[in-house]
Amino acid sequence: MAVLIVPPLDLSYPTLGPAVAQFIEERCVFGPGSLKGEPAVLDDEFVGALYRLYEVYPQGHRLEGRRRFSRGAIEWRKGMAKTEKAAWITFCELHPEAPVRCDGFDAYGEPVGRPVTQPYIPMMAVNAEQVSELAYGVLKTVIEEGPDSHLFDPSLERIVRLDSRGREDGKAVPVANSPGSRDGALTTFQHFDEPHRLILPSAKAAHETMSANLTKRPMEDPWAFYTSTAGAPGEMSIEEDVRAEAEMISRGEMEAPALFFFARWAGDEHKDFMPRPAAPGIEEVTHAKAMENRIAAVTEATGPVGEFGTGQFESIAKLWDRPRADTAYLERVWLNRWRRSGSMFFDSIKLHGLAKPGLRIPKGAFVSLGFDGARFRDSTAIVATDINTGMQELIGLWERPEFSDDWEVPESEVTATFEWAMTHYRVYKLYADPPHWTETIGSWYAKYPDQVEEFYTKRHAMMAYTLREYQEAIDARSISFGGYQDPLWKPGEVVSPHDDLLRHLGNAGKKKLNMLDDFGEPLYVMQKQDGKMHLKFDAGMAAVLSWKARLDAIKGGAKPNNERKKKRVIRRLTPRGGSNAAGYR
Repeated sequence: MAVLIVPPLDLSYPTLGPAVAQFIEERCVFGPGSLKGEPAVLDDEFVGALYRLYEVYPQGHRLEGRRRFSRGAIEWRKGMAKTEKAAWITFCELHPEAPVRCDGFDAYGEPVGRPVTQPYIPMMAVNAEQVSELAYGVLKTVIEEGPDSHLFDPSLERIVRLDSRGREDGKAVPVANSPGSRDGALTTFQHFDEPHRLILPSAKAAHETMSANLTKRPMEDPWAFYTSTAGAPGEMSIEEDVRAEAEMISRGEMEAPALFFFARWAGDEHKDFMPRPAAPGIEEVTHAKAMENRIAAVTEATGPVGEFGTGQFESIAKLWDRPRADTAYLERVWLNRWRRSGSMFFDSIKLHGLAKPGLRIPKGAFVSLGFDGARFRDSTAIVATDINTGMQELIGLWERPEFSDDWEVPESEVTATFEWAMTHYRVYKLYADPPHWTETIGSWYAKYPDQVEEFYTKRHAMMAYTLREYQEAIDARSISFGGYQDPLWKPGEVVSPHDDLLRHLGNAGKKKLNMLDDFGEPLYVMQKQDGKMHLKFDAGMAAVLSWKARLDAIKGGAKPNNERKKKRVIRRLTPRGGSNAAGYR
């Protein structure tokens, strides 16, 4: 059974878990769904997780009674009621009578619980709609349908805990990618729902701000809780960071870890999910065998809880039979395996293996440039490639802020960054996709007619081969990604952090064209990923155009301008007839 539970169980740590579990079963109900309003029932695995999440330091320890873990994370497959379980824990953290903080020890050395004083609980999801639909919405239903509804004033904007006189005595609030609005909050507990989807810079900034707030209420022993399925590797999601930390703990690389992590997934021995005919050295997989393999994998990823209803696992297994099913996605959400989505153009793991953060293309280098973007909807970017080394660097990025419908890329800043590149480097060519920027690129061409060239990315056949060349460079490791490392960088400044370029490349989706190459292989171009229309990849396209310009420079034997000028001067000084009496070369 494939599980990762860290740190290992140590029975020297007492826990408030039994009291918390009993409180949930006595005071909580099921949220939206078939069991709405029915008394909560806890499975053994969740009870075990509660015991670990509420461990405290024992008597005699310098931190006796304090929480052992300031963060807890559960990474289970889709359909395991993680959101409901998170709502129950949040209910306890908000409740005026729940035994969730240690208030001393009894005669047997077991901790005695107390409620949180004036709790403040932000609950974060990828956007406002998901906050209300996921854990926050479940919590609202649990409160409204439960026996203690009179203790709260719930609404879509906040859930207020009331004191004995009906006044506000704490609250839970939904949060979606707005770090500034939570700066300074006196947090006692916070929940992150599906953090594998929290990949945008605004989400990560909100996470950092909220995490910093946990230090402001030390008397209430604040902590954070993450509930997620496995993510797509290389997307740099919050969950990927949490998982990486858990693996470091598993390898013994962290002493006294502050994170409790529990993941379960289907092991790699579960395979052959699609039917295939027999071939030399390859065993036949019938549809019945493939179904059997899928059900076995789902069973392992689920664990001892088992099916919630007869035939549930078989229904999940049949999802693989749908035409054009994204099998990588199905493995990720139903088997809880970290898998790259089949709709991603580039392998983010490979991209990150080529990163050289902090290394820069030097001033005066011979470079090619790529430019792509939209004025209003998404983003605009300029990427430079060192023709000699193959290093790429994002030198300008402008992204539309979330919830800003009237935003426009500042043209003056884009032109200033382009001019900076033209004077900072020795530029061979700028390949620019002209739609949305026709007049601007025209003005650049008027000033630099030998170095500005239009490159239409909508010419699908040409673009498909250009992308194939870029992918071959990644596979051959002839490309690298440098760039500035400064978290205070803002759009419009001269340089950009290297992570933004990798993020945009990782965001790019894949579209199969109705055309084949000379060997009968399908051709692909970049597009928005399925279901992820908010993800921007203009910097990735600019990188591809910049790389294409580099290849053309190498193919044509291009040299920096000063070298060409030097040769022209030499030719004028060399006497007619080829003698070199003056010593010029």
